[in-house]
Amino acid sequence: MSRNKILKNVAVLSIGFVFLFTAFFCISNLQSSLNKEEGVGSGSVAIIYASLITSCMFLAPIMIAKLGCKWTIPISMVGYALYNAANFYAIWELMGPAAVSIGLGAASVWSAKCTYLTQIGVWYSKMTGISEDAIINLFFGIFFGLLQTSQIWGNLISSEVFSQRPENSTSFPNKSHKELALCGANYCPQKGNEALRPSDEKVYIVCGITTGLSVFAIIFVSVFLDKIVLDKQQASSRKISFRLLIATFSHLFKSHVQKLLVPLTIYSGVEQGLIWGTFTRAYVTCSLGIWNIGYVMIVYGITDAICSFSFGRLVQYVGHIPFFVLAFVVHGGCLFTFRLWGPTPDQLMVFYVLAAIWGMGDAVIQTQINALYGCLFTENTEAAFANYRLWESFGFMLTYAYNDFLCADVKLYICGGFLVVGMACYSVVEITERRRVVTRNSSVNAANQTSDAEQTTIC
Repeated sequence: MSRNKILKNVAVLSIGFVFLFTAFFCISNLQSSLNKEEGVGSGSVAIIYASLITSCMFLAPIMIAKLGCKWTIPISMVGYALYNAANFYAIWELMGPAAVSIGLGAASVWSAKCTYLTQIGVWYSKMTGISEDAIINLFFGIFFGLLQTSQIWGNLISSEVFSQRPENSTSFPNKSHKELALCGANYCPQKGNEALRPSDEKVYIVCGITTGLSVFAIIFVSVFLDKIVLDKQQASSRKISFRLLIATFSHLFKSHVQKLLVPLTIYSGVEQGLIWGTFTRAYVTCSLGIWNIGYVMIVYGITDAICSFSFGRLVQYVGHIPFFVLAFVVHGGCLFTFRLWGPTPDQLMVFYVLAAIWGMGDAVIQTQINALYGCLFTENTEAAFANYRLWESFGFMLTYAYNDFLCADVKLYICGGFLVVGMACYSVVEITERRRVVTRNSSVNAANQTSDAEQTTIC
């Protein structure tokens, strides 16, 4: 595969995911506020990530081995289209099975994507002479930089459709100070401080757009993405076996580094669940109205996209550590602010600033953890990225499972706890890896010195 073809495939993969997740982010960001009856919204999202865990453990390695990375991606995307379509009539009988279908496909589509980018990154590194770490970081930076723009387009769709409701006489809901005091960290689902649902007509428009976008993504990737053969598949043909089935478990149990990365990977799911499920519902919808979710989250998406692209390029110069420190500082600061701040409509700018800052931290978490997995586990990428999706999905599932039962302040403490523990374990990984590199270099230098001495003696 030539350099131009590799770059073309990076673009095709990124654009396909932009269309798919423009649709998914548009509908999923609204679930906790849009489909509140019987907990269908948050419950279906929790089911997505519960079934995704099963897919990570069993289905993803088998699909990649059987179908290859190229065809695993569009086939796994079908579940997203089914879930978007199910929102036309959001009842448990439809949303439940659709959530399972998207969860079963999600692990495969993400694992295949990560494996695909890592493999072509290795090839591009060999062609250019640039280090694998730098190229893999660059490709993941480009991918997530474009992917995060889907937050912009998805939220723009929902806000433009819902903001045109004729019953909206004002930009914000008319709430008393007493009602606004129950928003933010004081928000509890059991207290019934909920916003009105948009009309069915507007909901159907959003569902139609999102379903169409996800179908287009499937067709686009199927037509334009090139098929690749993984390096280790070139040596001998891989067959489906029990060993492949347990590859995800085996990698987790054998790799101490993987174990240490579990808390930070869980945090990746928890922090996204917090911004999509709690911030949008307890802060934006509660005080500004559901039609403002998209506008606020557009700022989140823009910041996330710009930072994802920038950080992916800068990491080759400064390494991973400064960016993880940045994520810890900005997300820790936001959590502290979320806990103390009482949101009101006259503080509109604060919503946008906090969304932007959280997006900056999320850009670090998404790009750097993915790149870190790609760099640390180049010999076992499928199982490693299956673990990544497994534990990130556990974080999502956990967040949405308690979304309708816990007050916002408790959710903030849980998120903060995972942040602290995750960063502490990541620090251990960095220290361990640096010591390993130093030890390896010392061994190489000693061997070289011994070889030189032997040659001198012979001469």
